[in-house]
Amino acid sequence: MADRSLPYRALRRLGAAAMAMVVMAAAACGESGREAMVSTANRHASEAAMAMLDSGGSAVDAAIAAQLVLGLVEPQSSGIGGGAFLLHWDEAAGAVEAYDGRETAPAAAGADLFLGPDGAPMGFMAAVVGGRSVGVPGVVAMLWRAHQDHGRLAWADLFVPAIGLAEQGFAVSPRLHALIDADAALRDQPSTADYFFTDGDPLPVGHVLKNPAYAETLKLIAAEGPDGFYKGPVAEAIVDAATGHANAGLISLGDLAAYDARKREPLCRAYRGHRVCGMPPPTSGGLTSLMILGMLEPFALDRLRPGSPAAIHLITEASRLAYADRALYMADADFVDVPVAGLLDTAYLRRRARLIDPGASMGTARAGEPAPADGDGRGANGDMARPSTSHLAVVDGAGNAVSMTTSVEGPFGAHLMAAGFMLNNQLTDFSFRAEADGRPVANGVEPGKRPRSSMAPTIVLDGDGRFFAAVGSPGGSRIIAYVTQTLVGLIDWSMTMQEAIDMGRHVDRNGPLELEAGTAVATHAETLAARGHEVRTVPLVSGLHGIRRTARGLDGGADRRREGVVLGTRAGR
Repeated sequence: MADRSLPYRALRRLGAAAMAMVVMAAAACGESGREAMVSTANRHASEAAMAMLDSGGSAVDAAIAAQLVLGLVEPQSSGIGGGAFLLHWDEAAGAVEAYDGRETAPAAAGADLFLGPDGAPMGFMAAVVGGRSVGVPGVVAMLWRAHQDHGRLAWADLFVPAIGLAEQGFAVSPRLHALIDADAALRDQPSTADYFFTDGDPLPVGHVLKNPAYAETLKLIAAEGPDGFYKGPVAEAIVDAATGHANAGLISLGDLAAYDARKREPLCRAYRGHRVCGMPPPTSGGLTSLMILGMLEPFALDRLRPGSPAAIHLITEASRLAYADRALYMADADFVDVPVAGLLDTAYLRRRARLIDPGASMGTARAGEPAPADGDGRGANGDMARPSTSHLAVVDGAGNAVSMTTSVEGPFGAHLMAAGFMLNNQLTDFSFRAEADGRPVANGVEPGKRPRSSMAPTIVLDGDGRFFAAVGSPGGSRIIAYVTQTLVGLIDWSMTMQEAIDMGRHVDRNGPLELEAGTAVATHAETLAARGHEVRTVPLVSGLHGIRRTARGLDGGADRRREGVVLGTRAGR
């Protein structure tokens, strides 16, 4: 085993390749019994994060290093051109904190942003590709704010692995190759065609891909902090790429300079002797997941077999009810009145749970009436989010934890590159219409507003108020189902993190019940159809990553459906 006592300054002189070499090898999934641990969607990112922990860095330091690498090696999912939500567990303070780095609409954006000349909504991909869909990126500002609060290493030190990897190159993974090959729009944009293709062919698996432009951008941000991104040449490159496209965007230098990462109060609710904490609006993920759990509480899930028709049915019916409320009420609470307290009220959730028949599906659920909202005064929000994004979890040697979900939307965001990174298409998370059935929708486009998200980074505390687990997933609006099922696995069925992640997925967003093809849950299709569900067997590619604390140490898991890697150490500090 490599000497793990090398000081960080020495590692910095050795460069990113040597830094990766001193990280202890670990299995791609299911690492357990460690005192510090990371789980991310890519081995390079996990190695970068572990290098920070091994150098005395905090969970936030490790998360920043991982994100900077993910933006390079997993550009289809996340990066500094996008946004993120981060939950932090402060072990010493015994507190959960929530950081909001969601993109914002440009100041010039209005309700007609995604309407054609005839007043009808644009086609989805017509809106996605180009500058129109680009929101003001929030990742860099959010990570800076979290680092100001909880960083131990110098800001510039966190950029070393990503800069070295961008300059030296990394091998294109099977997943990246497949996604490039499947995305015809990448071929049509000069910046992405030049980067992801050779003579018109997608980069092959194993191709060593370098990104010197990204390295230069990271050097600027490392030296200047957020000003290296939100002002100067990087900001100018973002604006030029977005406004210079035929499908021109509205983002300006003023929008970038004015971006504000918010620190918010997390949403926490008791469930089966635990306390589950998620992000508040503008993401719907934390709120909807907590609602599903609240409606499941009256049912003895621990007496049901995991993945059985009875368990799937109950989770499905609770999901229908929660997704119905999500569609009507949830959006950026800085702009609209989201009845958060009413939606999480125990009496309200018990009333909703009484609508669940254990033997038959209710069909399409209707939204409820949480106090003090008037459900008849709103139109239902549209939802066209696609299943991209990435999640990472970190626990450092002091017991602090990060659960962070990060995204450029996508895959590949707006299909535009600027200064070496992909720009997001998060504005297409807004409803394209400002009204539905003559009533205003909560998630309509407004200047400075944050589009509704489904990202659901989650931190769970045990009955003594101690850290129990950090988990989250990519997957568009299916994120909520993926995360909630994993929480049920951890809490109701006492699974290991890897077991909970490996469970066959099932998703119902108040429509058809989707069962993951090729898994045990798909064998129950006929039984569930007999209960009245409209069943579809489809691929469901979650990307769950999580870490759980046990009496024997940390227990981590990474989703085998993607390319995730868990790394840990018994020498965490």
